[in-house]
Amino acid sequence: MFDAKSGKSNLVSSLMKFREILTYVERDYVDEVDSDKLVGEAITDMLENLDPHSVYIPAKDRDLTNSQLEGEFDGIGIEFNIIKDTIYVVAPLIGGPSESVGILAGDRIVKVNGEIVAGTGITNRDVFDLLRGPKGTEVAVEIKRANQREMIPYTIIRDKIPQYSVAVNYMVDDEIGYLKVTRFAATTYDEFYKALSELKEQGMTKLILDLQSNPGGYMDRAIKMADEFISGTDLIVYTDGKSDRFDSEARARRTGIFEEGPIVVLIDEGSASASEIVSGALQDNDRALVVGRRSFGKGLVQNQIPLSDGSELRLTISRYYIPSGRSIQRPYDGNNTSYHMDFIKRLENGEFDSADSIKFNDSLKYTTSSGRTVYGGGGIMPDHFVPRDTSMFSDYYAKIIRNIVFREYPLSYYQKNKKRLENMGLEAYINTFTVDENMLADFIKTAKKGGVAYNEKGFLQAKPLIQNLLKAQIARLVWDDEGFYPIINQQDEIFQAALSLFDEAEALMN
Repeated sequence: MFDAKSGKSNLVSSLMKFREILTYVERDYVDEVDSDKLVGEAITDMLENLDPHSVYIPAKDRDLTNSQLEGEFDGIGIEFNIIKDTIYVVAPLIGGPSESVGILAGDRIVKVNGEIVAGTGITNRDVFDLLRGPKGTEVAVEIKRANQREMIPYTIIRDKIPQYSVAVNYMVDDEIGYLKVTRFAATTYDEFYKALSELKEQGMTKLILDLQSNPGGYMDRAIKMADEFISGTDLIVYTDGKSDRFDSEARARRTGIFEEGPIVVLIDEGSASASEIVSGALQDNDRALVVGRRSFGKGLVQNQIPLSDGSELRLTISRYYIPSGRSIQRPYDGNNTSYHMDFIKRLENGEFDSADSIKFNDSLKYTTSSGRTVYGGGGIMPDHFVPRDTSMFSDYYAKIIRNIVFREYPLSYYQKNKKRLENMGLEAYINTFTVDENMLADFIKTAKKGGVAYNEKGFLQAKPLIQNLLKAQIARLVWDDEGFYPIINQQDEIFQAALSLFDEAEALMN
């Protein structure tokens, strides 16, 4: 049993020891020291030993860090962490410049504009200063990617990074509506409600809710979103901490806008936190069929605690649990680097290619409302696993995708054909426009000028991918994401699988 008096005594003793050592260092160490920096690094190391999501944010970085979920800014569009003095890409923001050139979750940024930034004591502020900048300006980065020996160079053109949450909503056919939510920010629920209402007005009776690569955000927005689908007073999520004051329970409270039609939720390895609350709550209540690949596995709740000097502590104060009683937080062994590189471990273990490679502990077996088996301890496992389709990937395609040519060529084509494209209209463009052989020949020439030598075998293998992506990128320049996603989804294996699963989704409701 915890002895409060003993615990207080140990805390005082530890604080005195730390103060004593810091005093000796400041007074007697051979060189001048920055005490504030030393204390900040000590706090960071201490929190890293607790869990991977408790963090200390210095005062100078607080506003910049909070801006990731508010407002808009110009930059390259990534979420990142600094781990062991290295910038790790947590996720490229959907529709942003980094995603469009091919930067991936797990990539390590080693150089920026020719200067080494790894192992140099880089801070959050330094990263913002280096990577943010006016729209239209370029930044050159060099990436170290797992399983690749050579550094990968990218030239990224900065762009406006709006913090909208709903990328697009559209009718797939007369019945099926599609709604893509990219994050859970301040305006997410309002955007979502408006988009869902529009789909209903257009006759939607079935919904695809796309949470792929959604890194999460505000939990209360996720709860309100789930409430629009879940009826009565069914449980959505609850939290449990050491202190009772951090325990909470969220249930459905209002009559939602779409409580009866079948839903298919799309997730993948980049779906985390708040997106796991939504997908897990819908799965556990047998309200939706979850399709895709196992989600990230973040089930810890942080409290934002302002400190006296303007800095901030984000301390994990509870775990959240979805209705079946399972925690989706994956294990943490104290190695922050290993934890955030779990994407690479999954890749190496073959998890993205086969559901059989995923091993769950039987002690973490739970059941949904109707008795279906689900598992805790490592993200949301979809009801239908969809492996990655890499059959059309080639080295040539990989070089092309990370070259600026995939931005230059669509822009050049759009500028030359702007009026014709706009007069065509989106529906006609989707149904009739083809990236033909002449366009591909011009594209290959542009790629050669950009330093990508032509490889016939690699080109032919990836030709359908190249055609689809070029068509989607041109559409985005004319109609924004409303033009991009209906085209790119034609080759999204998870989306395509979802289209055939609505009978099963509907059966869950009976």
